[in-house]
Parts: sequence; C-alpha cells; structure tokens
Amino acid sequence: MFKYLPLLWSNLQRKRLRTWLTLASIVVAFLLFGILQTMRAALTGGADLAGVDRLVTIHKVSLIQSLPQSYLNRVRSIDGVRVAMSHDWFGGVYQDDRNQIVAMTADPKLFFEVYPEYKVTDAERAAWEADRTGAIVGSAVAERFGWKVGDTIPLRSSIWTKTDGSGTWDLKVVAIYHAANGDNSSVYFQYDYLNEARAFGRDQIGWIVERIADPDRSAEIAARIDALFTNSSTETKTTTEKAFVQGFANQMGNIGAIVTAVASAVFFTMLLVIANTMGQSVRERTNELAVMKTLGFSSFQVTAMVLAETLLLTLLGAAIGIALAFAVAAGLGELIQQFFPALGMPPSTYVIGALLAVGLGALAGALPCAQAWQLKIVDALRKA
Repeated sequence: MFKYLPLLWSNLQRKRLRTWLTLASIVVAFLLFGILQTMRAALTGGADLAGVDRLVTIHKVSLIQSLPQSYLNRVRSIDGVRVAMSHDWFGGVYQDDRNQIVAMTADPKLFFEVYPEYKVTDAERAAWEADRTGAIVGSAVAERFGWKVGDTIPLRSSIWTKTDGSGTWDLKVVAIYHAANGDNSSVYFQYDYLNEARAFGRDQIGWIVERIADPDRSAEIAARIDALFTNSSTETKTTTEKAFVQGFANQMGNIGAIVTAVASAVFFTMLLVIANTMGQSVRERTNELAVMKTLGFSSFQVTAMVLAETLLLTLLGAAIGIALAFAVAAGLGELIQQFFPALGMPPSTYVIGALLAVGLGALAGALPCAQAWQLKIVDALRKA
C-alpha cells in the first residue's frame, strides 16, 4: 500500500482548499481533545497521587469552616490512627498578585510521618523544627522563583492578617523537598508561626490529616472519628484523602462527563466534514475509478485506496492536533503550575487519539468506500 502513497496524496491535492480546510478541522478537533484530556488529568489527577493510608477530617458544613485545635488530640486517641496533623490554608502571594502559591501550615515534627513521600535530609528536618519561621518549599516552586536554602521569602496571605495590620509573613527556606509522586509546588511552614500572629482564628485549624495503620479499616476509622463530634457545635466529616482531593474537582461538575460531551460534539462534527469531503471526492472521480477497474484494479483495491485516503487525512490531522495540544499543555504547565501541580498531557491521550483517528476515519470513509465498491464500469463510463 505504501507504493500508492504518492497517488493518494495527489488525489487529496486535487481540491487543495477543500482538503486543507478539512485537515484544519481535524487538527482543531484533536487539539481540543488533547487540551480537554490535559485539563481533566489536572483536575482529577491529584486524586491518583493521594495516599491510600491517609484520611482527611474537615468541618461537616464546609472546608472553609475551621475546627478547634483541641480536636487533634481527640483524633489521635482513636484506635488505628498512627499519626494526625493539622493544616491551615494560607493563600500565599509572592511579590505580585499573579504569583499565587499553595502555602499551608504543618507540624514539622509530624509532617514526614504523615507524608513519607516528601524527601529532605535529616539535617534539614532538624533545621525546620528548630526555626519557628522556617519553611520547606517544593522543588518546582523553588526553581520557578529561584529560591535557595537560606533565602527569606516575604509571603503575603490573601486570607489572614496580623495583629499589627499587615498580612505578610517572612519565611526562611530551610529545605527544598521533592516528592517522587506528589506535589512539588507547595510551601509548608509552622502552624505556631501563623497562629501566634494572626488577628483572628486563633487556636483554630483548617483540617486534620490522619495516617492510619490499616487502609482496609478506613471506613470504620472515619466513622469513629466523626462519631466523636456528633451533636457538637462543630461536627466533622472524614473521608479518604483520595475522596477529599476528588471533591475539589467535583465542585466544577463531573469532569469526565463534561470532557466526553464536548469531545463527542466536536468529533461528530468532524465526522460529517470528512465524510462530505471524501464523498465529493469519490463522486468527482467516478470515471477515473472506472478506468482503474478497467485496467485491472479490483473493487477491493479501489475501495482500499479510498479508505486509505480518508485514514491518511485523519491521521495526519490527528498527529498535528495532538502535537499542538502537547505544546499548549507544556506552556500552560509553566503558567498555572501553582494551581495544578499534576498538569500535563497523560500518555493515554496518544493511544486514545490514535484509536479515535482510525475509528473516525473508517466511519467517515464508509459511505465513499461503499460507492467505490459498488461502482460498475459500464455505468460509470456511460455517465462520463
């Protein structure tokens, strides 16, 4: 079939404007598909990185509602809870409002027990515990802003203010962490440093993360934690970390259904465009196809060439579209990495894209192929 490639390309070049417009529609369709797959992975991919042995306890009403700090010790007393630590969302801004950073408080003595995937040296861990203003920063955010160990970062909060009226906390970088399969774009600093200076919310915590001994008991342990605070003024809701992360994405709706609906509409339109292009092409070349059959080409060979034209056009457009989507995803990753640490085109996009290109090409070429197969030499030459 490869020896016929020049012939196939020549056939596509007959009506160049029509061919290029059809190719452009295919490129746009697969560009949108690639971007949608990238955003779906960014919004839901964090759940795949969540620890299977971690639970998260939040206020039953909403994550933005605080919990009393005293809840920590009560949660730690639950059988099956290995270690529990609180977080507070800081809402960090560095130098400019456009530089928003994921920053939150943590307990340096417990942080690495809760998150063993985060790696720093023993000396850096000790330095964090010893320095009240110390912070550990992810390798990605450190590279982005050129931070080094020993630097002091003036980080402004979009939520908290100090008792002196300012909203900036000076953090000293004591370590740059790297998580092999986690978030490398965050900043963590000591809870006491935030708590002692903030003008409101004193002795409150945002949420609690528990690392449990047996992931198979997660439902039981979650129920026991929530039972501790039933009928209190501050009831809780405890879920797995995966469900907690997925909850953020679900606030925007069913991401998978949205991607499927948009992609289906785009590809259906593309299918009609390709089918129309190939249908017109076959009708315009009826006499030529009849001559080919007269010269000894079988119906199968003629039909195969019509199908190959469709697949060539579809696969070429898909390759260009996916390549452009990859470039767009890389550019977006640098711009919004602080919001979507897992942003990147998933490898499955290439496989799904190739299968879609072949499937849509075959469907679009079905009718033109049927016309070529059923073409009778006498009838075609008489019409010519």
